Amino acid sequence: MILPLDRAVRELVHDGDTVAMEGFTHLIPVEAGHEVIRQGRRDLTLVRMTPDIVYDRMIGAGCARKLVFSWGGNPGVGSLHRFRDAAANGWPRPLELEEHSHAGMANRYAAGAAGLPFAVLRGYAGTDLVGRTATIKPITCPFTGQELAAVPALTPDVAIVHAQRADRDGNVQMWGITGVQKEAVLAARRALVTVEEVVDDLEPVPGQVILPSRVVTAVSPAPGGARPSYAHGYYVRDNDAYRAWDAVSRDRERFTAWLNAEVLGAPSGPDAGPDDREEQTA
Repeated sequence: MILPLDRAVRELVHDGDTVAMEGFTHLIPVEAGHEVIRQGRRDLTLVRMTPDIVYDRMIGAGCARKLVFSWGGNPGVGSLHRFRDAAANGWPRPLELEEHSHAGMANRYAAGAAGLPFAVLRGYAGTDLVGRTATIKPITCPFTGQELAAVPALTPDVAIVHAQRADRDGNVQMWGITGVQKEAVLAARRALVTVEEVVDDLEPVPGQVILPSRVVTAVSPAPGGARPSYAHGYYVRDNDAYRAWDAVSRDRERFTAWLNAEVLGAPSGPDAGPDDREEQTA
């Protein structure tokens, strides 16, 4: 089903949902994240292997109550300051953290996609994550007696990814660095894919991943929807935007003014905050 982005988010993303927005360096669904902010969604559990500036913005806008992740930062630049402010100071609201390794997150998605209750891996050996994360449990192999780690499957309420193309039947085509988008979509109860364009036919591309329409709830055209990340074959990564975000995100008032101007299109000012934005987008 092909829907405008605002309608797709309205129908698929609800307050309190667990939302996975995947994309590794490439094809990050930034515009979809902005639409979630515009619609004032709250109490979300945000899931992402590498939360970067899109989750920094959503956390700063007050959308999240919890983050499930394996690494967080502004790639090539430094910290996520809205993430840090929420985790350390509870602004604009407290943020619960659940930290895993990359391998743990990938295996959790794979287990969810396969319909399995959990995944087993060696990747946590020698780390302190087992003692710090309740969703990592030691398990003994019944065949060898080796001690491994088990992690529960990830089955998000909704997965949101970005891709290059979809056809008019809702089949999706992506290529380049694709990360765990396929696994996230297969593991989720609902899936929204934003695309650069909708075409009549999906011409084969080397290394392509095809998501058939039967696993996609909705497709939304969103040209440029991955910026400032990149979409292979469409546009390059905007490194200046990532560098600029560091200064914007360090200060609450500057961030609020940026969010009002660039995402919400609302008046900005020193007294504007997440509660004011919620009223503006209700």
